Amino acid sequence: MSFDRLIEKIIETKNPTVVGLDPRLEYVPSHIQRRYLEDDGWTLKAAAKAIYAFNQAIIDEIHDIVPAIKPQAAYYEMYGHYGIRTLEKTIRYAKLNGMFVITDGKRNDIGATMDAYTSAHLGTVTIGENEVEPFGADALTVNGYLGTDGIDPLLKVCRSRDKGIYVLVKTSNPSSGELQDMKLADGRTIYETMGDMCEKWGAEAIGKYGYSDVGAVVGATYPAMLTELRQRLPHTMFLVPGYGAQGGGAEGLKGAFDEKGLGAIVNSSRAVMCAYKKEGCDEREFAQAARREVIRMRDDICQYINL
Repeated sequence: MSFDRLIEKIIETKNPTVVGLDPRLEYVPSHIQRRYLEDDGWTLKAAAKAIYAFNQAIIDEIHDIVPAIKPQAAYYEMYGHYGIRTLEKTIRYAKLNGMFVITDGKRNDIGATMDAYTSAHLGTVTIGENEVEPFGADALTVNGYLGTDGIDPLLKVCRSRDKGIYVLVKTSNPSSGELQDMKLADGRTIYETMGDMCEKWGAEAIGKYGYSDVGAVVGATYPAMLTELRQRLPHTMFLVPGYGAQGGGAEGLKGAFDEKGLGAIVNSSRAVMCAYKKEGCDEREFAQAARREVIRMRDDICQYINL
């Protein structure tokens, strides 16, 4: 079970957090930018190389204390095919360093198109006599609002290849309630209904810690709903964005976890990548500043849970 592996990494590191590697070129210290811009000019290729060097250095500093990374695909796609290559290399480098990788792609489609997304991010493609893994992440964020047609292709690969998915349920953005909080005819909100569907989709694959291979994205910015959904969805692992920069506080996160301090992993992105800017330290210490920030985040969250 994919999320069994993630939970075991959380227990091993005593750290229920994931670092979102969502880099923009301006986050990369100038000395790294210069190294590649001088060689390749002001090009997408140079930007992607600089971002990969930045990612490598952060992974080197945090892999022993953070169980997972979560690269957001959009931040790599914006640099064209060079950025896509950097996403692939970042995933492989993190896995070589023992980290669990969640690709944040929020993919959503049906039929052959969803099969293609699934093969790209979690599965393999056949090339002649070879089965080749394009990206190789351990889990993928997905949008379930096309219904079961868009989820079934993922479930087949999750169960044959030890992968997992996180389905958008209650997102952290301010306007999420415009749709997700609306009530249906049976009295349930849309986000409650989507959460119930996650429990149903995952029912056939429950791991040894009690969680299925179908997780849910539930924002830290709505602590009451986190608590409500944890009780409602006992077999659904939570990915929790919105801590820190978006306003979600550590104490409000405690409702996302079960009585053992498990069942959720909390994301922080910009606060880690740009920790050196917040600290005002030498930019050459950016990776060490990232390490200090993830330790601070771990300690901040763990004071409220029983991990």
